[in-house]
Order: sequence, then C-alpha cells, then structure tokens
Amino acid sequence: MEGRDARGHYEELAAEYDEHWVYGPDYIPWMSGRIAEALRLGPTDRIADIGSGTGLFAREVAKRLQPHRPVLCVDPSEAMLGQLGMPPPADLTPIVASAEDIAEGRTRLPYEQLDAMWLKESVHHVADPAHTLRGLADRLAPGGRLLVVMLPATIQYPLFEAALARFEELQPDPAVIEGHLRAVGLSAGLSHVEHELRIDRDKYLGMVRARYMSLLSTFSDSEIEKGIEEMRVAHPEPVLVFPDRFAFILGRRGGESA
Repeated sequence: MEGRDARGHYEELAAEYDEHWVYGPDYIPWMSGRIAEALRLGPTDRIADIGSGTGLFAREVAKRLQPHRPVLCVDPSEAMLGQLGMPPPADLTPIVASAEDIAEGRTRLPYEQLDAMWLKESVHHVADPAHTLRGLADRLAPGGRLLVVMLPATIQYPLFEAALARFEELQPDPAVIEGHLRAVGLSAGLSHVEHELRIDRDKYLGMVRARYMSLLSTFSDSEIEKGIEEMRVAHPEPVLVFPDRFAFILGRRGGESA
C-alpha cells in the first residue's frame, strides 16, 4: 500500500478506530473537558463537531453537558459515523459531510446557525483551510465560537524518523490557522495544552502498524515494519512516556449569543 486518501484511510480503520486511537482511559475525558472549557459550552448551545470520526469527543462532551439539542457529529466517513451506534444516541446526530460541504452550504444542518463548533485534528485534511474556515465561520451565530484543535508544527512522539519528518512536511502551522480566523473577522487567540501520555510500548507499536495517524497511511507496509523496528531499538522501555501537546486556536464572532 503506497498511500491513500484520508477518507479511504478512515473507512478502512473505522471498526477498530477507537481501540487503536485511544491512548488510555483518561485521555478522552481530559481532551473533551479542555474542548468544552475553551468553547465555554452551555446546555442550550447548538454545537457541531466537524470531523468527528467515531464521535469519541462529542460523546464525552454530550455526557458532561446534557445538551438541550443533539450535538452534530459531522464526518465524511459513513463507516466512522456508524460507530456511534444504530440508532445513534439521542444526544448525538450524525451528518455525513466534509468540512468543505458545511462551509460551502452543500449539506444542510438541522440548525441554521451554530453557537459552537470544533475541529479536532482534522484541519490538516482540508485542502484550502482559509476558504473552508471562512465558510464555517459564516455558520456561527452572533457570539458563536469556533475552535481548531491541532498538533503543533513539531511533535515529540516516539515515532520513527521518517514519520516525524513527514509530519513536519504535512502539518499546517497553528499561527497560520489563527491568521485565517482573524482574516474572516473573528477575534482569535492561540494557546497550548499538554497531557503526558503513558502507553505500553507494544500497544503503541500496534497502533502504528494499524496506521492510527493518517500520515502513516502514506507509508508502505514494508516501510511501516522498518519503522517499527527502528522504534524498538530506540525505545527498549516497556512503557512509553511522552508529551502530547496541542494548539488550541479559538475564534469568536462578535455580538451576543443567540
């Protein structure tokens, strides 16, 4: 396998995504809490998770928030959204669409305007972030908030060197994303949060083999196996400990919330 598009990557990974992606039991509650806090979510907000995948974070946010209206889980992969369950929980509504579909108005949402939306590690899949973020910002109600959560330009993951180098080639600069939000008329700010990860080495190697990060889908099977061997040599310790640092870029539309 020499590489594939992001949608195909997640379609293939959907059934095992939660198993391979979740580092440990405290990670999802921690990140969901940071998202809810940054967006200052309230139960009356009309909320969308753009690029929700299997709904890991939306599910946790809804559990904490008890929203009056379902959180919209927007993702182009029907297989990923299928992991929400059939039928999905009452507090989550799956929407099969890409960020571009929402930005361009090609997909109609249950809510004419949104009070809050977030994109968690999905902005790097967008071909034209400036244009798409403008379209998403246009969907915000007065006082609405848009949060982009993304990895920084460099990471300290225990990956093999070629994967780290490719990450730096593909990853957008958070400061550029902040500039895009300002350019569309939102007040915007950039901050960082960090979480220490502790994960069994063999589990992490299995996640890499399963290509839990989309950038890993750009490597062939033989390149992945070579990379895993490199990681074994570099990290003989049974438990890997490394920082997971995220950029939080928050934009807010002027005016009072609807």
